[in-house]
Amino acid sequence: MTNQSPLYRGRFAPSPTGPLHLGSLLAALISYLEARRQGGEWWVRIEDLDPPRTQPGASDAILRSLEAHGLAWHSTVMHQSQRSEAYQKAIEALYNRDLLFWCRCSRKQLTGTQVYPGTCRACRQPRADAAIRFQTPAVEDRFTDLFQGPQQSRLAHDYGDVVIRRRDGLFAYQLAVVVDDIDQGMTDIVRGIDLLSSTFWQRALYRALGHDCPSYAHFPVLVHADQKLSKQNFAPALNNQQAVDNLMQLWHWLGLTIERDTPEYMLAEASAQWSPSSLQTIREIEI
Repeated sequence: MTNQSPLYRGRFAPSPTGPLHLGSLLAALISYLEARRQGGEWWVRIEDLDPPRTQPGASDAILRSLEAHGLAWHSTVMHQSQRSEAYQKAIEALYNRDLLFWCRCSRKQLTGTQVYPGTCRACRQPRADAAIRFQTPAVEDRFTDLFQGPQQSRLAHDYGDVVIRRRDGLFAYQLAVVVDDIDQGMTDIVRGIDLLSSTFWQRALYRALGHDCPSYAHFPVLVHADQKLSKQNFAPALNNQQAVDNLMQLWHWLGLTIERDTPEYMLAEASAQWSPSSLQTIREIEI
C-alpha cells in the first residue's frame, strides 16, 4: 500500500485496547491541528498488533469517538492486524543485509540490564523459539523535534538491539510502525513524548530499509497525580454525548480561546489559532 505523499501527511494511530479517553483525544487533536496548520492530510491507523491486548469492539468505538468530536480523516483506515505480509517482507530485507540475529535470552536473563548486551549477536540464522532482534548500528544520531528541540543519541550504547519480532511470533511495534509509515507515505510523526525514546530505533530502521526519516514532534502528555492519563491507569472513557465539553477542556490545556459551538466549528476556530510554540519544551500537562 504505497501512496504518493503530499507536502505533509500525518496520522493518529491508537491501539484498540479500550475506548478513547481525554489523553488519547488530545493526541488526536494535536496531530490533527498540526496537519491543518501545514495544509496537509490527517490519517487514522488502528494499531491492533497484539491480539491478546485488543478489546473487542474498541476499534469501532475509537472511530465513533473521533467522528463525534468532529475529527474527519483522509483515506481508508489501516489495521495492523492485516499487515503481516508487509512486516515479513521487511524482515526478509533486513535479513538479506545481515542486520538481524535470533535471540533466546529470557526476561529473567536480562533482568537488571537497561541496554541489551548483545548476547546472541552471533546467531545470524533463523532458529526456533527465538525473538528476532535488529542490530542497532554503532553511530550517533541527531534530529530536531518540533516540540522538544534538538535530540541526539549513540544508538548502540544508549539503546542496544531492538526486538522486531517477538518470541511468540508476533511482530513488534518498532518494526510495524516504521513499515506502516513508509507504506502510507507519512511525512510527519506527531505523538506523545512517552514515545520519544522509540524514535532512535525507528530512525535506524528507516535507514536500514532504504528510506528517509520523517519529521518528528513529541508533545507533552496529560498527567494526573503524577501518572500519565492512560488506559492502564484507568482513565475514564470519553462520553461522546459530551463532545463539546470534552473539547472545551482540551482548548484550555492547549491555551486556545474557543467559544462553545459545534465540534466542527470549534475545530475550524482552533485550526486558525493553533501554533506548536505553545507546547515547545514542555514535557507534561498537569490536570
